[in-house]
Amino acid sequence: MLQDSKEKRTYDAIVIGSGASGGWAAKELCDHGLKTLVLDRGKMVRHVEDYPSASKAPWEFEFRGVVPLEKRSGLAASRWVREETLHWAMAEDEQPIIEEKPFRWFRGYHVGGKSLLWARATQRWSDYDFEGPARDGFAVDWPIRYKDLEPWFNHVESFAGIAGSRDGLAELPDSIVMPGFELSCIENYYKEQLSKNYNNRYLIQGRCAHLTDPQEIHLKQGRYKCQNQNMCNRGCVYGGYFSANSSTLPWAEKTGNLTVRPDAVVESIIYDEEKGRATGVRIIDRNTKESMEFYSKIIFVNASTIASNAILLNSKSSRFPNGIGNDNGLMGKFLACHNYRGKGSATFEGFLDKITEGKHAGHAYVPRFRNVFRQETDFLRGYSIGMAGNRGLGSDTNVIGHQLRDNLLNQKYGNWHMSAWMQGETIPIESNHIRLSTEQKDKYGTPQIILSVEWTENDDKMTADFLQQQTEMFEKAGFTNIKVEDTKAPPGSDIHEMGGVRMGRDPKTSLLNEWNQLHACKNVFVTDGACMTSTSTQNPTLMFMTLTARAANYAVDELNRRNL
Repeated sequence: MLQDSKEKRTYDAIVIGSGASGGWAAKELCDHGLKTLVLDRGKMVRHVEDYPSASKAPWEFEFRGVVPLEKRSGLAASRWVREETLHWAMAEDEQPIIEEKPFRWFRGYHVGGKSLLWARATQRWSDYDFEGPARDGFAVDWPIRYKDLEPWFNHVESFAGIAGSRDGLAELPDSIVMPGFELSCIENYYKEQLSKNYNNRYLIQGRCAHLTDPQEIHLKQGRYKCQNQNMCNRGCVYGGYFSANSSTLPWAEKTGNLTVRPDAVVESIIYDEEKGRATGVRIIDRNTKESMEFYSKIIFVNASTIASNAILLNSKSSRFPNGIGNDNGLMGKFLACHNYRGKGSATFEGFLDKITEGKHAGHAYVPRFRNVFRQETDFLRGYSIGMAGNRGLGSDTNVIGHQLRDNLLNQKYGNWHMSAWMQGETIPIESNHIRLSTEQKDKYGTPQIILSVEWTENDDKMTADFLQQQTEMFEKAGFTNIKVEDTKAPPGSDIHEMGGVRMGRDPKTSLLNEWNQLHACKNVFVTDGACMTSTSTQNPTLMFMTLTARAANYAVDELNRRNL
C-alpha cells in the first residue's frame, strides 16, 4: 500500500513554481514526454475562468476600485490593494519575513505567479552585459555568452509573442518581433531630440510580451490580439499578453504529461546520501498542514528568487548541512535587484493640436548609454530609462460651488507631459543576502526568511547621474517644469530580485554551471532569478524564460543519456 502510494507520487520531473520560468520548464519537459509535476504554494488560477475582474469598468466596483479598510485587514501590502486585483492579494501571515534592513518583497502566490502581474517588458542581453563582471571586476564571470542564448531567445520569443521594433543596436540585440505600439507625437519628438543632441542615446519602442499580430503558434495556444484595454494585471481573457496561465501551462496540459498541484508549500528538496542525488520534494499542504513527499529524476527550482534561495537553504542533509549544493557557503549571498530610485517628469508646450486616443500597454525605452563600450564615470555599469508621454484632461479645482461643478464637468486638455524612470544595474556584493532564521518559523513550520539588503555608494552615484542626465536631456529638448527626484525607495521596490544561487565556471565561487545545474547536485536545476550572476539593466523575465528553456532541453538530453 505504501509502495503503491509512492508510485502515484513519482514523476519524471518536478517543477517548483508555476510562474514565467516554471511555466516554461513545464512546457519544455512535457513536450519531450516527461511526466511533470508542477508545485505551487498558492491557489489554482485557470485562464479566463479565474479572472473575476477582467474587463470590468470602474463603475462596476462598489467604490470604483478602492478597498474599504475592513477588507484590507489581514492582507500583506494592504496600502497597495485595489478591488480590481484583490483576488491576487496575499494573507499577511502567509510568509512573514524578517527585514534586517528595509526591503519590499512583492509576491504572486497563486498558480501563474507574477507572470499574471508583470510589466511584460522584454529586452535581450548583449555580450556587453554578459562580459560586465569580467571586464569591470564585480561578481564572477558568466559561464555563457550571447551566442549560447541566441537560439533560445528566438525559441521563447516566437512562442510568447513580442511586440516592438528592430533597432539595430549592438548594446540591445534585436528580438523576433511583431509590430510594436506606436510612439506618441511627444515621444517621437523626444526621440528626434536625443538623436540630434547625442550620438549614443536612443529612444525606441519598448519591447513587450503582447500579441499585436498573432501567428499560428499563438492561435494554437488559444490566444488572440491585445485589445489595448490596459487592464493586464487583472488577467486577460484574450491572452493578449504572455502569462504562464494563458500560454505555457495550458500547452503543457494538452500533452497529457502535466500535473499541477496548487496549495503546496515546498519545505525542502530531498537528497539521497547513497544515490548521491536529489530524489524528490517535501511539501506541506497549505490547507491541511499535512506533510507529503513527491519523487522525480530531475527537479527544477522556479519559486522566484528569494523563495528559491530559501527552499535550497532549507534542504539540509548530512552531505549538505548548509543547504543542498551549498559547499562553498555562498548560497543566498550576492542578492541584487534593479535601482528604480530615480524619477523624472517635465512638460512641453507644443503639439496642442494633437491628443492620444485610447490606451495601450507599451511605453518608450532608452537603452543603457553609460559605460557600455568603455568606463566613463565614477560608478560601475549603468541604467536604462523607461519613458511615457501623454496629454491628459484636467480642471481647476481651486474653486468652490457652481464654478467647481462646471470645471469638473468641462475638463480641458493641458500641455503634453513626459515621465521618466531609471532602471539601474546594482553591483552584487556579498553582504547583501538572504538567510534563514534559526529561531523563528512561519505557520507551516519552515524557518522565516531574513533579508539583509541595502543600497551601495555605487547606487547613490548612479542615481545622482540619472538625475543630472535626465534634467539635461529634458532641457536640451525644450521641456519645462522639469522635476527629478531620488525617491529613496528601498531595495525590492523594482520587483526584480536576482542572485543568491549564481551561475559561474568555478564551483568555489558559484553554485550553478553553464546549464543551470547545481555544481554539487547535477539533477537539480535553478533557472529563475536566483541563478543570475549579475543584473544588467534590462527587465529580467525574458532571461529567466530563455535560460529555463535551454536548461530544460539539456536536462532531457542528459536524462536520455542516463547522465542524471
